[in-house]
Amino acid sequence: MTNPIQPELDSPTHCGSKPKKIAIGIAPLGFVSIGIVPMGIVTIGIVPMGVVSLGVVAMGVINASIVGMGVLSAGITTMGLKVWSPEGQFVRQNLESSESALNNIYAYPTKSKAEEEAKKMGCLGVHKMGSLWMPCSTHGNIK
Repeated sequence: MTNPIQPELDSPTHCGSKPKKIAIGIAPLGFVSIGIVPMGIVTIGIVPMGVVSLGVVAMGVINASIVGMGVLSAGITTMGLKVWSPEGQFVRQNLESSESALNNIYAYPTKSKAEEEAKKMGCLGVHKMGSLWMPCSTHGNIK
């Protein structure tokens, strides 16, 4: 039953409402939530936030997503204590197979130095990583 004084608090899309067992919709709050911005224990959606999150941009303890942030995270771009990314695997394998890579992290304070190293490495372009510059247009091109 809807609260006549504050009906929005009983709405399934309001963050202050009581979580449902299963919630579906825009910003649903539930133990299991499916939707655009689901929040709960198990979440599936576009921007899921929960203990276990599956979606495009996931935030939680365990994530499977394109962009994930959490303790355990699997996806294209991930941040966390333990991460898995196909791009990260590619870079790590190439770095481990290259003896010179052990002596160089391929990050430089100036764009011109990164461009110079890119020419030596045989790749095109540079890209910014935080306040540093890295050779090649993407990480995947670093050899």
